[in-house]
Amino acid sequence: MEFSHISVLLNECIEGLGIKPDGIYVDGTVGGAGHSKEIARRLDSGRLVAIDRDPTAVKIAGERLKNYNATVVKANYSEIDEVLKDLSIDKVDGILLDLGVSSYQLDKAERGFSYHNDAPLDMRMSCEGLSARDVVNTYPYGELSRILFEYGEEKFSKSIASAIVKTREAKPIETTLELAEIIKASVPQRARRDKNPCKKTFQAIRIEVNAELEHLSVALDKAFDVLKSGGRLCVISFHSLEDRLVKQRFASFCKGCICPPDFPQCVCGRKPRGRLVNRKPIMAAQDELEANNRSRSAKLRIIEKI
Repeated sequence: MEFSHISVLLNECIEGLGIKPDGIYVDGTVGGAGHSKEIARRLDSGRLVAIDRDPTAVKIAGERLKNYNATVVKANYSEIDEVLKDLSIDKVDGILLDLGVSSYQLDKAERGFSYHNDAPLDMRMSCEGLSARDVVNTYPYGELSRILFEYGEEKFSKSIASAIVKTREAKPIETTLELAEIIKASVPQRARRDKNPCKKTFQAIRIEVNAELEHLSVALDKAFDVLKSGGRLCVISFHSLEDRLVKQRFASFCKGCICPPDFPQCVCGRKPRGRLVNRKPIMAAQDELEANNRSRSAKLRIIEKI
């Protein structure tokens, strides 16, 4: 079984984690184990916990990490506290979250993530629960329009949602290319010339299917809580919604006093819990951009717990 994935910002993540040979680290989105393997090979008495909700990723990562002191667990990264508790681990030295869809998931046509190949509408990272077919064929117009606008930042959300509802009245929408054709027919010709108009809608539906932003919000709080003092959390995001959430949450961890500005002195007693390792997001260098086109939108943010 082939699980091909080029790890994005690999060297920057390894450097950002500041790996100690005897430390405990978590890769919350193990995927093809690219980042995980580089972490694990730097450990002596240390330990790696690798998590993923995709059963295929869990199987492949288990094979690729079998010669290291690594434990691979099928779970959502929002369950990181429960995973660590089950392993009798209290605190960890570093956590990596590589967000979004993996190259394998995109390239495996039958998973239904891509608008370039015909496949059943699926998009489930966990291979269970709500599917893209369910969203497309059962969500009311208003909810579809909202999802496309909020999660895809799609300015033609209303016309696309309207076309989806009209089409499914005749028969259910079953495949990725059926949906792609509906989207293309719902946007102005100029939008079709600029770039593939399907990207934003597919992104929005994928985010809804996998509850990505909800899980990320929960995971950020839990991940920061389980860090040791001096431990680091590294997060790679691939679109503005993810990055905005990470940026704002990191800022809240670093915020101290919240007293009104007209108070003569602090009475809240709140202290910063973290410090930003990089003020601005780290992005791929030119050589990585040339080698891996998917790295172009990647942003790495790193925070250290005080």
